[in-house]
Amino acid sequence: MSEPVDHNKNESTAPRHPFIEKAVLVLVLLSLGTLAYGGHRVGWKVSKFSALWSQTSEKEDWCDLHHVPESVCIECDQKLVPKAKEFGWCTKHGVPECPLCHPETASVPVKDLEKITQRAELGLKSQERSTNNPICKSHQRRIQFASLEEVEKAGITVDAAWTAQMTEFLSAPAEIIFDQTKVAHLAARSSGTVWRVMRHLGEKVKPGEMLALVDSMEVGKAKSDLLQMVALSQLRTLTLGRLRAAGQATPFATLEEAESSLRESTIKLNAARQSLVNLGLPMDNINMQGITTEMLESKLHFLGIPADIACKLDPAPPTRNILPLVSPMDGIIVSREVVAGEVVDASKILFEVVDNEHKWMTLDVKSEDARFLHLGQKVLFQENQSIKDVVCNLSWVSTQADLKTRTVKARANLNDEGGKMRANTFGTGKIILREEPQALCVPKEAVHWEGCCNVVFVRDANFLNPDAPKFFTVRKVRIGIRDDNQVEILAGLLPGELVVKQGSGLLLSELLKGSLGEGCACHAKK
Repeated sequence: MSEPVDHNKNESTAPRHPFIEKAVLVLVLLSLGTLAYGGHRVGWKVSKFSALWSQTSEKEDWCDLHHVPESVCIECDQKLVPKAKEFGWCTKHGVPECPLCHPETASVPVKDLEKITQRAELGLKSQERSTNNPICKSHQRRIQFASLEEVEKAGITVDAAWTAQMTEFLSAPAEIIFDQTKVAHLAARSSGTVWRVMRHLGEKVKPGEMLALVDSMEVGKAKSDLLQMVALSQLRTLTLGRLRAAGQATPFATLEEAESSLRESTIKLNAARQSLVNLGLPMDNINMQGITTEMLESKLHFLGIPADIACKLDPAPPTRNILPLVSPMDGIIVSREVVAGEVVDASKILFEVVDNEHKWMTLDVKSEDARFLHLGQKVLFQENQSIKDVVCNLSWVSTQADLKTRTVKARANLNDEGGKMRANTFGTGKIILREEPQALCVPKEAVHWEGCCNVVFVRDANFLNPDAPKFFTVRKVRIGIRDDNQVEILAGLLPGELVVKQGSGLLLSELLKGSLGEGCACHAKK
């Protein structure tokens, strides 16, 4: 009797091909590896089918170059927003597509274009301005965002170009000093001993007012010489008169000798008189004709000293050596380097008298800036730690540079009524080059140098239209006056146009990135 056949047993024990087994094992391992890698990337989360579909669709409709959906990219498909008509480079104002010459290129309507153009041309001519490269094409770029939300997310804000008063000036270190034409350094005209000091530091004086008295031997000798010459001249005049009265009895030689002696004594008398004048003593009020030596001696005792002061002086010293030191001008004593009893000579300055209401402002201007200076220019002086400007006008510009500092000296006259400003103080002088009451301005952070041109980013006129693409145009500009907050735009922009303020650096980086990718003609030339 035969045994039953087990078909399952036969199948399980049937031999298998080794190649098939290895292939199956490899496929299983690859599947597990792919699953592990994908799960790790998505955080082991399974995406919905709709999300996977939308991502695939978005990736397919995306411009990697301009970072917007390709279907709305105005740079790739310029039919979406055709570029405006190009007018080329404006040689007069130094910008392409010049809104001064072609106002239709501006994003806003313009008023008073003629006045705006006149101000721009005046500003461009007043100084050398930074220029743009005429072969650069970066102004043809338009920086686009995918949506208004993307613009807000990037922190982009805009400001309308406005008009404001601005002043262009040169800054230079400045110092206030006394007007050197109204300064007197006073010294005794002869050596001697200071007998009395009449005035003190800080006091106001008038012309002819007594400052000090000096006892000088030279003065006493000059007075004695004058007295001797007066007595001798009177004697010889009398002798000549007697000889002439004798008539024929007087020999001609004797008469001639007497006349010669009188002329000699007269010359010496005038010399003695001039010696006193040279010492600063007034001789105009003394009539030498017919005066006696006693009368002359009395007048010479306090010569040059006013009567109201002479009567107060102690007449006990019989000296005739007194030499008064007087002020030659209205002013104030700013220096007194003398005390009673001090021995002085003619080289020592005893007093300094100045007109405190007239001062000079001296400026040290860079040699390269000196060509912008001319007489009559308005100058503002601000003392260190002061908030008030003093206004004056340029009165002198040196014709040479300083040998050590290589700066050019300039000077302005200051009328300091009341003498409130202090001499020898330092500050900053601002030499006004141009004052513009209606300068076209934009925020300082809105202007960028992109490598060969100054640019701003102007918002498209249709930006707020819900269906319009959100983009900014690159506008080349010429800049003028700068300060801490704003920049004057001389050409390339019109009042009211909206420029990017906050976030303009982001647009600049996008512009430069595009230039690196596409190649910029101006950089290639350099």
